[in-house]
Amino acid sequence: QVQLVESGGGLVQAGGSLRLSCAASGSIIGLNTMGWYRQAPGKQRELVAGISNGGTTNFADSVKGRFTISRDNGKKMVYLQMNSLKPEDTAVYYCKIRDWRGDYWGQGTQVTVSS
Repeated sequence: QVQLVESGGGLVQAGGSLRLSCAASGSIIGLNTMGWYRQAPGKQRELVAGISNGGTTNFADSVKGRFTISRDNGKKMVYLQMNSLKPEDTAVYYCKIRDWRGDYWGQGTQVTVSS
């Protein structure tokens, strides 16, 4: 089995920063892309940022210039640095990884940005 554990969520004021971490463990074979998604109340889950095995990144337009994503392949971890947070960034943030067998999701961590 594969387990993903997210951490780093919380309550922050607008303009503040948070760093999310996701630790992957278990029988991961051929780890490929890693990424972060979010889901706000009443909205569909959306991609926030992704990073390939080679380090290529992509971001949702709404977070470009504010968020960065990084990974540590040796530790099987992925990070999301979120700066200049806005109330509209409030959501549950989910970590997702892909290996040769498919996609795996974490349980999510709540991020709340107050105005």
